[in-house]
Amino acid sequence: MLWTSLKILPKKSLGIDIGTSSIKIIELSSFRGREKLENYGEIAASVLYEKPFRTFEKNTLLLSSRDIARALKAVMEEAKMKTRQAIFSIPDFSSFFTNFELPSMTKEEISQAVIYEARRHIPLPLAEVTIDWEIIEGQLSNHKGSSLKVLLVAVPNEVINQYREIAQIANLELLALEAEVFGLVRSLILNDDKRTVSLIDIGAQSTTCSIIEKRGLKKSHSFDTSGNELTEQVAKSLSINYKTAKELKEKYGLRDVPLPRTTAAIPSETKTIREILLPLVDIILREIENITRNLYQTEGKEVQKYIIAGGTALIPGLKEYFQSYLKKEVEIANPFYKIFYTPILEEEIKKMGPAYAIAVGMAQRGLEQ
Repeated sequence: MLWTSLKILPKKSLGIDIGTSSIKIIELSSFRGREKLENYGEIAASVLYEKPFRTFEKNTLLLSSRDIARALKAVMEEAKMKTRQAIFSIPDFSSFFTNFELPSMTKEEISQAVIYEARRHIPLPLAEVTIDWEIIEGQLSNHKGSSLKVLLVAVPNEVINQYREIAQIANLELLALEAEVFGLVRSLILNDDKRTVSLIDIGAQSTTCSIIEKRGLKKSHSFDTSGNELTEQVAKSLSINYKTAKELKEKYGLRDVPLPRTTAAIPSETKTIREILLPLVDIILREIENITRNLYQTEGKEVQKYIIAGGTALIPGLKEYFQSYLKKEVEIANPFYKIFYTPILEEEIKKMGPAYAIAVGMAQRGLEQ
């Protein structure tokens, strides 16, 4: 008798997060329901170029397709990544979110009704955007009943075409594009978590506050105060270069600790880093407070937990300051909590977790395809 064995290989996927100043890639595999970290990599724009990966043109952030494809190839070659199927994240500031109510209707009626509402809510001609939507409250029915609440997402076709071009140049199979916030939900909130949670993603270019209920997006609002702005404020206040300012921000953060006089280029009368950062951190918190207050006023619901993502989440004292101000549970994003990885990476994983949350969520989406 002849025996043959079929080798079942784990499914693999790449999650790619293209930021303003860096690109992060996560390679995950899945075998019998268990997710494993296969590889990861990051490259800063400053390593290859004197400009960011995204530049302002025509009031929007555009991508340098060939530069980014070159950077992707460099990361993948260095990390020896073999997977070619990828999910790319789309920045929240390149997406348009809104929600609206519709009367109870059937499955046949809903699509046309959404298109009609989209024309009223989206500030661009529908021919110039790709839209997606989902019902977040209520159910379709042939009978009159409760109203439906619909979440609408629109992305300019120009943005989508740029990502397709990047994938083609980098020899990647583009499985899907997805707004950053959905990757954060997937990587940071448990499937059975029914609480109202606020995700605070402090990025290099902007900060986004999203309200999540039962793992569904209710609201999302982006504003300009960001990690880069915090660094620039330190640099300006102390008359030092950006690199030194970033190092000081990451070392001292919001701890009430005086800077050592041995610190190069720091004047003797300087403030603590905390004093420099607090005015901007308070702006972020007031924005968050306004969003959550609106939720309570319109729906009578309160946020029960806050999760801070993005590289800035790890600056010393930030979590404690948020917790003191918001008077609610606050945690730092840990997208690897249910992913297997070699124990030797434990310390590194803690450091990279908040910054890689979007990339992890994208890779997990790829495993679901």
